Amino acid sequence: METAKPSISIVIPAFNEESVIRQCLFAAHYQSVPAAEIIVVDNMSTDRTAELVRQVQGEYPDAPIKLLHQDEEQGLIPTRNFGLDQATGDVIGRIDADSVLEPDWVEQVQKAFMDPEVMAATGPVLYYDMPLRRFGLQADDRMRRFVLKLAKKQYHFLFGSNMALRRGAWDIIRQDVCRDEADEMHEDIDVSVHLADHALKILYVPEMVSGMSARRLEDSPKDYRYYVTRFDRTYANHKIKNRVLQVPRLIFMGVYYPAKLLRRVHQARTKQVAPRGGI
Repeated sequence: METAKPSISIVIPAFNEESVIRQCLFAAHYQSVPAAEIIVVDNMSTDRTAELVRQVQGEYPDAPIKLLHQDEEQGLIPTRNFGLDQATGDVIGRIDADSVLEPDWVEQVQKAFMDPEVMAATGPVLYYDMPLRRFGLQADDRMRRFVLKLAKKQYHFLFGSNMALRRGAWDIIRQDVCRDEADEMHEDIDVSVHLADHALKILYVPEMVSGMSARRLEDSPKDYRYYVTRFDRTYANHKIKNRVLQVPRLIFMGVYYPAKLLRRVHQARTKQVAPRGGI
């Protein structure tokens, strides 16, 4: 008897994401294998995020798009947790509001979770608002494979813009994941550590590709450094000491200035070739 393919929920935490939420929803909807549900969890947005989600629901009434509200407290972690708790799929995809999934993302997630031992999965990202996008995808993929190899597969961390969890795995770690009220850590790495604590298998899937914005490069050097050093604070919080785990931080810090320059050049060229007039 053929094993049934798992149903896939997609959860999208959102706070003031009016500039990106429509393209995120379109990509999540137009999949080679449809998601069982696409859940946007609005976290007290003060812009048109919720309005635009309702607009897409009206334009595509057959799309399984749900708009939920998490109004108890501000923050990504409580909003993420609320969405994962509400999801009904066998597997829960978790992406960001600026994520743009490749058209076969749900299909690739289904394939990965056909293995009953796989409890979580993650893949590479494509920075869609940078030049040389496919080269960037290859570089991202190689970096993740390199770090995994160096760590001898002892550590494998999920990426918040492109990850999926088996429902049963989330139920196991739900009460363990850190609240991080001080907002000092990488919440996706925290989830990964708790999965590892329970010996739950995380799989890296190169074919599971999500686009994401490089808008983090718009941060000031100080803010960007604080973001990147969340790696160190997350490891320290979990008392993890492994020099290999410093590699992602060093890479992200090293590419900041050249990537920022490339992004500015790309934005300038895009403006120059944009058609005049129209919408």
